[in-house]
Amino acid sequence: FESKMLGKSFFCSPRSSQSSNSHINSISKRWASTQQSVVGRSGPVRATLIPGDGIGPEISDAVVKIIKEAGVPIEWETVVVSPETGVSREVIESVDKNLIALKGPLATPIGKGHTSLNLALRKQFNLYVNVRPSVSIPGFKTLYDDVDLVVMRENTEGEYSGIEFSVVPGLAESVKLITREASTRVADYAFKYATRHKRKKVTAVHKANIMRLSDGMFIDSCRQVADRWPSLKYEELIIDNAIMRLTMNPHQFDVLVLPNLYGDIVSDLCAGLIGGLGLTPSANIGEKAAIFEAVHGTAPDIAGQNKANPTALLLSACMMINHLGMHEHGAKIQNAVLETIREGKTLTGDLGGKSTTSDFTAAIISKLR
Repeated sequence: FESKMLGKSFFCSPRSSQSSNSHINSISKRWASTQQSVVGRSGPVRATLIPGDGIGPEISDAVVKIIKEAGVPIEWETVVVSPETGVSREVIESVDKNLIALKGPLATPIGKGHTSLNLALRKQFNLYVNVRPSVSIPGFKTLYDDVDLVVMRENTEGEYSGIEFSVVPGLAESVKLITREASTRVADYAFKYATRHKRKKVTAVHKANIMRLSDGMFIDSCRQVADRWPSLKYEELIIDNAIMRLTMNPHQFDVLVLPNLYGDIVSDLCAGLIGGLGLTPSANIGEKAAIFEAVHGTAPDIAGQNKANPTALLLSACMMINHLGMHEHGAKIQNAVLETIREGKTLTGDLGGKSTTSDFTAAIISKLR
């Protein structure tokens, strides 16, 4: 729900308190579990924590503190991912063992030949779908009220396959890789998610009128999956038309499923509709492991100054907690952070307030007791 740089806010001033606690409870239910994969495990759950770069360590500390105060039975195993270490053997072993991770923002230099560490993690653990809810937050006025949609982004191929090379000086070539297996897998996840969460419509977004083979395969895969779910409405939109309609009337959408690059762009656009990336939760789901993350930038300009907003990482942690089947704990934390934002008394600078990270964290914890 925030811009890539956390110091830049898309939020307007806090509006007067109009949203009831029941509405906040309704909002928190929309960040429901991605799947209930670890229900029934006895004792604390051990999860991998990747603090990240820039503001990552301080917002991770805030989130860990809130989760502890909420009594969530999670033990953290902290590992480092950085441009220097990359995705090390320690990281791989930790996530392979725990199968669940929470990750702060990671820095990737632009255009300098560095592989994206976020992309490397997704590929390493075959995290094939990125789940990004965009839900309006009670208490903050943006251009649209009551936005409630979910973007399902294919996470492993497309333009992000990493197949690039220079043919001759002055000519670079990038390969867009689309497979039926990956397209079917993400479409199937989108329809199962829509059914589980009582959503009514799935929209597949593409550019098959131009990229007839690659996007054509994606959309054909979506159609075949849609045929198995006749109770759900299914529609297809060309990417440029979809973006226009999202900005004109986002309420017409419910669940969107897209190839990798389109999903990356549209999910950030949808975050902007409800305030920006600083309040947007995100989950990367694989067949075995799952990594939940803040998708905003590392904000090096405010790192270490106790100014950062931990909400995106905290709501991502709530998705993780729900994913583990601990729904009461997840709802308790979600309600606390939403109520803190709705009140508007203790907000970080990006949300229009003057409070520190520590103040904001303390305000949330006070509502857990």
